[in-house]
Amino acid sequence: MRGLTARLARLAQTLGVAAARCPVCSALIDHPGSPLCPACAEALRPRLAGCCARCGDMFGDGPDHASEERLDESGHESRGPAIICAECRLDPPPWDRLFFHGAYSGPLRDLIIDFKFHGGLHRTRLLVTLASEAFRRGATDAVRTVALPDIIVPVPLHPRRLRERGYNQSLELARGLGDSLDRPVAADALARVRHTAPQMSLDKDQRRENIRDAFAADAGQVRGRTTLLVDDVYTTGATLTEYARTLRRAGAAGLDALVLARAGREPR
Repeated sequence: MRGLTARLARLAQTLGVAAARCPVCSALIDHPGSPLCPACAEALRPRLAGCCARCGDMFGDGPDHASEERLDESGHESRGPAIICAECRLDPPPWDRLFFHGAYSGPLRDLIIDFKFHGGLHRTRLLVTLASEAFRRGATDAVRTVALPDIIVPVPLHPRRLRERGYNQSLELARGLGDSLDRPVAADALARVRHTAPQMSLDKDQRRENIRDAFAADAGQVRGRTTLLVDDVYTTGATLTEYARTLRRAGAAGLDALVLARAGREPR
């Protein structure tokens, strides 16, 4: 019965009596070349400019600035010239570049929450597409070209949290990125060696103390390799910073970070 249903669905699409649905709002899509309906495509527009290339701190009055938009050699939208905020110039984070799709708000926030906390693995394909496009947009700017990493490293979950959730959302993103960028994923290069309280329940200073010395890296997988560290959301940056420092201590030759969304700025 399931095979018959699938064949009937394909036949209906071929005959033009069925249409795809937007994976965000389930609205019918009239344009088969677009994966999103026009409203969701607009709501999920990437942040193309007006943000720090090191920490993602956003400024300006909109998600992008048309004067800074441009296309790379493949015809993809790319970010404008790299800008480094004053705080990152004085106290740089332990990675070289932060890639992200947009602000942690609206439909992007809803998608990530569903993906992370509500078993929304059906969101993986769309979110991987957003993540891989974020890397490609940011990989070339007026300052430098970012080469593909030697390895992709996901932020891990403690085994207790992994048993509760059933999957690691950062690993799912990393695997999709690995396929998209044709790069190996070092799934166990990082580990949580101490169970910690959920970060969302803590303030900035408590987050830093909560994760201090909670992580370890496998130097054999990391040493001498350029690394792309992958997580879902950058909030205060405490977790990402501690993981990045752990990778640096393990001998990573170069380090960039990628997240789907960047929350509002909090001073480091």
